[in-house]
Amino acid sequence: MGRPEGIGRRRFLGYVIAAPTLVAAAELAPGAADAAGEGVPSQDITEILDLNDMMTAAALPTSGLITVEVGTDGTVSFALPRAEVGQGITTSTAMLIAEELSVPVERVRVTLADARPELLFNQLTGGSNTTISTYTPIRVAAAIARQRLLAAAAAELGAKAADLRLKDGVITGGTGSIAIGDVAKKAAAAAHQKVSVELTAREDFTVIGKPHNRVDALAAVTGRKKFAMDLDVPDAKPTMVCRPPTINGKPGSVANLAAVRAMPGVTDVAVISTGVAVRAATFGQCIDAVRALEVAWKPGTAEGKTDESVLRELARAEPPLPPKPPLVQAVEEKFTFYFRSNSALEPNCAVADVRGDRAEIWASLKSPIVAKQTIAAKLGLPQSKVSVHVTEGGGSFGRKLFFDAALEAAEASQKMGKPVKLMWHRADDSRQGRAHPMATSRVRATYAGGKVLGYHQRHTSVSTDLGHGLGEIITAMAAKLPVGDIGFSETFFQLSTTMSYDFGVHTRLLNETDKGFNTGSMRNVYSPDVTCARELVVDKLAAKMGKDPYRFRQDFLRGDRARAVLDKVAEAGEWGRSMPDGMAQGIAFHAEYKSVSAALVELDCRPETVNRPIRDGVAGPRVTKAVFAVDVGLAVNPCGLEAQMMGGIMDGIALALTSSLHLKDGHFLEASWDNYFYTRQWNTPPELKIIVMPDTSDEPGGAGELAVAASVSAVACAYGRATGTMPTSFPINHGTLSFEPKPTVPPVPQSPTDGLDR
Repeated sequence: MGRPEGIGRRRFLGYVIAAPTLVAAAELAPGAADAAGEGVPSQDITEILDLNDMMTAAALPTSGLITVEVGTDGTVSFALPRAEVGQGITTSTAMLIAEELSVPVERVRVTLADARPELLFNQLTGGSNTTISTYTPIRVAAAIARQRLLAAAAAELGAKAADLRLKDGVITGGTGSIAIGDVAKKAAAAAHQKVSVELTAREDFTVIGKPHNRVDALAAVTGRKKFAMDLDVPDAKPTMVCRPPTINGKPGSVANLAAVRAMPGVTDVAVISTGVAVRAATFGQCIDAVRALEVAWKPGTAEGKTDESVLRELARAEPPLPPKPPLVQAVEEKFTFYFRSNSALEPNCAVADVRGDRAEIWASLKSPIVAKQTIAAKLGLPQSKVSVHVTEGGGSFGRKLFFDAALEAAEASQKMGKPVKLMWHRADDSRQGRAHPMATSRVRATYAGGKVLGYHQRHTSVSTDLGHGLGEIITAMAAKLPVGDIGFSETFFQLSTTMSYDFGVHTRLLNETDKGFNTGSMRNVYSPDVTCARELVVDKLAAKMGKDPYRFRQDFLRGDRARAVLDKVAEAGEWGRSMPDGMAQGIAFHAEYKSVSAALVELDCRPETVNRPIRDGVAGPRVTKAVFAVDVGLAVNPCGLEAQMMGGIMDGIALALTSSLHLKDGHFLEASWDNYFYTRQWNTPPELKIIVMPDTSDEPGGAGELAVAASVSAVACAYGRATGTMPTSFPINHGTLSFEPKPTVPPVPQSPTDGLDR
């Protein structure tokens, strides 16, 4: 299908929306995304169509419903249909608008849109898709607004629009100058109008691609940034839930409801589907009441299960590898990845006010449409009577794709007939929250002479809950169907993992089992495990074939961009330099969503480092240096991109070395961050360098999750070289239980009575 007449590579269609002041929106014309299909198809499906392409295509039909508004005060407003959870998308979005409208970034007000079911698949935050899918629509809407402002100003200044200049929110030319706010009403339209507009050429960018500090940085560091628990919703009081001692246990009878209701500060106690909710004047009083409750619990969905029993279940579910061809050599390995907690910095929380025939919810939600639809069904209300407001969140790592706290808050508020400010305890996050599923990966690579002839990977996992679907109720239901769920997961798996090496015939298959756990993505879904297994096998192949690990990768990687990031980290990290015994370098590569990355780390596995004393923790090996190179095609905000990579590197170090959940008798032993060992200060590399490669595209690729897989893989490879033994179980220190598990009854520890104690 050809482009409509007058529409070129930089020219797009859009609308001026009927409104009192100037409002503009985008329409992506047929053929606007043709570039995705250009080039020669490779043997890997993700180089033709990946998960990000699918999500972007799903969002296109409703892009015209997302608008940029110019106010009479000269500010520009935009309600972003994505969730800001610390990744910096409000900043990058403001930069896109500032570029096309020639206004200072500080004059752009980016808020988060309420749940809008009419957006269909266009309000899901995940898969590193935000910048990719909104990059063009936002710019088109802003460029249309600019065009309208210039036309309105031309009449005021007695000049042609083409002769006017817009800079920093002021239009000059003709008889003088005029601020955009002064012509915002004149630029408005009485009826919808379809127009075409040309976007700013990449070589003319003054904002996009230039480092910019976060627009919310000052508010964050001064405590003025508003999260869900900061909202002043009238009469919304602290609420917590007494939870079962095993995963997904259900409440039975409660022996002392009246006594708990009479405790200081307690206003309400109600049995809900996940436990017993307590509402009180303070969270401390909620904790006291939760600890006092005497609940008879029904069995959970993982009753009696342990790490060992789940591993046996995974072994039974492993798909077979294809037969090994005769007369070739092979490398074959099996890797184990234990459960990992999805505990973000901000505890799971939500505010709910359910009154009779209506409900209002406030929470940080990455799938607000399906949250609204599910909450409405739970409460027995029409969707039109449920308002869901998306607040900014303090971290997510995939957890906020689910709305567990919002659903609980709505149920508790309905039963109590009062507004609630519900917050999970840290122990709840580890024990009953979302976890990255336990998995195994079997890999076989065959080779002969100097060629790799085949690569086959079979990934078997505890079921990953993809019940958020593509952000609305239809695909959410499809992802949960007994027949459709593995098809949904397999599609997700194939489109989000990739093979970047010329390794002959290659196959990858997923099988999932055991739906008894609360799972989800955790800064990537399958990629960290799949890539880690692959990169370790790549190191082993290199050794078997007598090649240096870096040179081996360089020889087999496909594409100049891939080799460029690998070369950059090798150069900047001084690959091959002499190191003491017990220390080694590791190097790894990862590609996803039109972006490529490489990591080089130096790891200290010497006994004096591994065994250094850490209070209530395990030290283990330490990454002393990390160098990371990233090419996302076009970096909208290099400063934000660098921060994303730093966070991803810390995730990768944690997954390789320290952070996991221990399953015993149907529950996880970890009960807060004091014994869930995300990368701590003592394991953070003293030397850290992020290299943002020069732009290689006119459009951005995915970046939100990119750094994790390469980082965990590089650490794993370094461990193998430092110790002489390739690691096959992650995290490496999972076998060391370095803390005394807390009781599960009561489910949460006592609140500190002395804030100065430790």
